[in-house]
Amino acid sequence: MSTMRFSRRCFHAAVIGASLLAAGWSQPASAAGPVPFSAEAFKAAQAAGSPILVEIHADWCPTCKAQAPILEKLAAEEKFKDLKIFRVDFDAMKAAVKEFRAQSQSTLIVFKGTVERGRSVGDTRQASIAALLDKSL
Repeated sequence: MSTMRFSRRCFHAAVIGASLLAAGWSQPASAAGPVPFSAEAFKAAQAAGSPILVEIHADWCPTCKAQAPILEKLAAEEKFKDLKIFRVDFDAMKAAVKEFRAQSQSTLIVFKGTVERGRSVGDTRQASIAALLDKSL
């Protein structure tokens, strides 16, 4: 009986894994997720003329939690494949928060190279976040 149970468990795990993969839960290699902000990496991305999103984020923030899957989905789109996403921890990186003139968490700021192209605060609508990201291209 234990062999049957083991085989059944392996089968179920394989089915679930294949289902998740088929449902698109695996990220394409080109989709960039957020990386912790560092001034050096941000300046390098600016110097390269990259499209950039600065995400002022707090783990405890419900709005930030609502933004996360939207940003993940949009970042996976082909047109945003070169978008560099820098996550600034609202609580731990106060100097960076001040430098970006962010008044609160859930602030999204887009740049094209060194030029700020737009920002939003507290937005959780996919269409308007996508429109904001478009400004970085």
